[in-house]
Amino acid sequence: MTKIFPVIMCGGSGTRLWPLSQKAMPKQYQPIVTDKSMLRETINRFPLGGALNVALPSFVAAVSHESFIIEACKRENLNPNLIVLEPCARNTAAVAATISLAFAEEEDALILLLPADHHIENTKAFHEAIQTGVPSAEAGALVTFGIQPVTPETGYGYIRTGETEAENIFKVDRFVEKPDLTTAERYLASGEYFWNAGIFLFSAKAMLKAFETHAPNILQGSTKAIDEAKTVGASLFLDPVSFSQCESDSIDYAIMEKAGNVHIVAPVNMGWSDIGSWDALRLRALETDSLTQGSGNIITIDCKDTLVRSDGPTIAVIGVEDLIVVANADSILISKAGASQDVKKIVESLDSKKA
Repeated sequence: MTKIFPVIMCGGSGTRLWPLSQKAMPKQYQPIVTDKSMLRETINRFPLGGALNVALPSFVAAVSHESFIIEACKRENLNPNLIVLEPCARNTAAVAATISLAFAEEEDALILLLPADHHIENTKAFHEAIQTGVPSAEAGALVTFGIQPVTPETGYGYIRTGETEAENIFKVDRFVEKPDLTTAERYLASGEYFWNAGIFLFSAKAMLKAFETHAPNILQGSTKAIDEAKTVGASLFLDPVSFSQCESDSIDYAIMEKAGNVHIVAPVNMGWSDIGSWDALRLRALETDSLTQGSGNIITIDCKDTLVRSDGPTIAVIGVEDLIVVANADSILISKAGASQDVKKIVESLDSKKA
């Protein structure tokens, strides 16, 4: 059975979940959906000795977040395989390049690259999707996963399927950006488009070959950053000068949209959400009847379809409908439902005032 190396990407500041998620403690290190942090939830999706032949998890994170990774692993009673620490953020293309270089000698293994801040309800279905993609990845394809859309979501990117390769395996026709509502409705009706989960399965050899062809500058910078890295225990500290010179680009733009050997496993029905906004959490709370959340004291009177979360002061909400109210120790957010994609503008405004 092919060995799979899970690599969990822990970057990102989660600005759309402000004020809970902030640069010093982004959402992936906090309990959002359950009483465990999202990172610990992700770690728990790969039990050793399960249906998949998985190695101990590896991680890619900011240098300043090393302690969060180590603590999460301790709480889950496991040792990390590798912790790649970035001196600065260079997006997911550099992550894919550096991790492929780090595991280049594992010729008979596959890398499963996935974010730390997504929620998956059905782990069994997730494992089945991975198993479906293994033959394609073993044959040299770069495999991604398409989530079955259930609503005309405008907050996700989409992937259009092309020629059928095998059962539930297709060539990728194209990647498309987050659509407007009319376009998203058309995508949903066509049955040819799937949500882009940002999860990838590939061999290090295939990914490095793709970088040689489509993004040689990123590969060059990543190679130097790895060659001049310092190792302390399980942690690999990438060289700051070399890595800072890498072009910042996403794996979608740099590789997946250009390579001709990209396959998609679809449809995948595993209860997936990127938990990318308070609206996403509100909709989930409506489904699970958990509209009041957090550790603070919350009082609601005559409220309808309103998410209230406090990890700080007491919040009392009376007679409102379709709102999102979130508080921590020093900040409060009040948003109309449907408008939380603009929360990042608040963060940008706060950052500009600090500059």
